[in-house]
Amino acid sequence: MQTEPSRAGGAIPRLFVYPPRRNRLVSAGLLIAILLVGATALSAEQEAQPAGRIGRASWYGAAFHRRPTASGERFDLHRMTCAHRTLPLGTTVRVTNLVNGRSVLVTITDRGPFRRHRDIDVSYGAARVLGMVQRGVARVLIEPVS
Repeated sequence: MQTEPSRAGGAIPRLFVYPPRRNRLVSAGLLIAILLVGATALSAEQEAQPAGRIGRASWYGAAFHRRPTASGERFDLHRMTCAHRTLPLGTTVRVTNLVNGRSVLVTITDRGPFRRHRDIDVSYGAARVLGMVQRGVARVLIEPVS
């Protein structure tokens, strides 16, 4: 009959065995090389993108005419204004229709759009300049100017 555990004698099993010093240096060197290559690839990808953001624009008009906006001024459907969720109120933005190349400078005076897959709501006047009144939605490039 056995009275002591099989690993008697006070020996504690090691849960983690450290690799020899040379292997640790090689591992650290490989990790640094991978990080450098990854950082270089990310910076090259950022340079290839346009300065703004590509998204979808819709327009709003008569239903909101003369109603107050988030900035406090009244909405005029003929002025070159827009609504954006995150850019600061008062920011001027160049919106370019990617289908026909038309662009317009608009000022952010309101918050929105509040529909999925929409990035900016432009006024009816801006939508006419962009040539998107008929379709209602257009793929655009949004570039903050000031």
